[in-house]
Amino acid sequence: MTGRRTTSKRQRVAAWCGGALLGLALWSGALVPVWARGAGDAPAGPPVPLLWKVHGKGGTLYLLGSFHVLKPSDYPLSPDVMQAFARADRLLFELPPDDAQSPELAGRMLQAARRTDGRTLQDTLDAKTWQALSAYARKYGMSLASLQPLEPWFVALTISLAEMTRQGMDPNAGLDHYLMEQAQARGKPADGLERAAEQIALLDGMSPTEQHQLLEESLDEADASDQLRHLHAAWRNGDVHTLSTQMADDMHRQYPALYQDINVERNARWVPRLEQRLGKGSGTTLVVVGALHLLGNDGVVERLRVRGYHVERICSACTTQVGR
Repeated sequence: MTGRRTTSKRQRVAAWCGGALLGLALWSGALVPVWARGAGDAPAGPPVPLLWKVHGKGGTLYLLGSFHVLKPSDYPLSPDVMQAFARADRLLFELPPDDAQSPELAGRMLQAARRTDGRTLQDTLDAKTWQALSAYARKYGMSLASLQPLEPWFVALTISLAEMTRQGMDPNAGLDHYLMEQAQARGKPADGLERAAEQIALLDGMSPTEQHQLLEESLDEADASDQLRHLHAAWRNGDVHTLSTQMADDMHRQYPALYQDINVERNARWVPRLEQRLGKGSGTTLVVVGALHLLGNDGVVERLRVRGYHVERICSACTTQVGR
């Protein structure tokens, strides 16, 4: 770690990965230490949704940008979102509910994260990063011994999730989780764009450099939590510009390989699967994915637009056309 500087740019990668990748960990309270749990906020009114409608030749998509870990005060959702949910014949998430809500998911992640080369976590980290992790563990009563057999990516996600929870966010209040439960309660079918095995392979297949970056950023984020609050506020405000320019664009510039793996390539794989649901007789599908997968030139919204589909933002609370 270079100097442990905690500028906002250095914190963004961990926060971005929290939104894009922590969906694997959100369904397991075992990954979040009890000490991390914080108090919630007072209700602040419904969030302004990141919601787009895509018109196909016979099917319709609603694309909803999720924040995977939310606060109870982020509910109820906006009427726009609940109307899209009511109109949807089916829902589509990053992971199918059977995978995302499986009690075995955390165990599968842990199994993938356990080292098999005989080296410890300390062996793979530079001295500064290990010192920073040790200081964090001492501060919050974590056992370094329990982390030693694990890959850096798993430790990074655990820290990021714990910090989100410490700020009053709850994995069980995440938008994906909530809408999965709503779909089940109303008998609406739901599926996923990926399987858990694919996301685990993505994480475990990161290069050592990418894993170390992820861990460094998680530790930086823990040092200065303003960035996470800023991101959550941007999501609540439906602020496309802030989320696009301060998160996706920065990550693209600073960590192009990581950005390519967790954003560009996944979006490219998803678009053909989404197009299948825009054909004749496809009905209406509500698609719920991490918000940043929808934004920018590499996002799903723009990819569908350049393929000739009519895309419009649905936002009755928006006062301008910015980001629509």
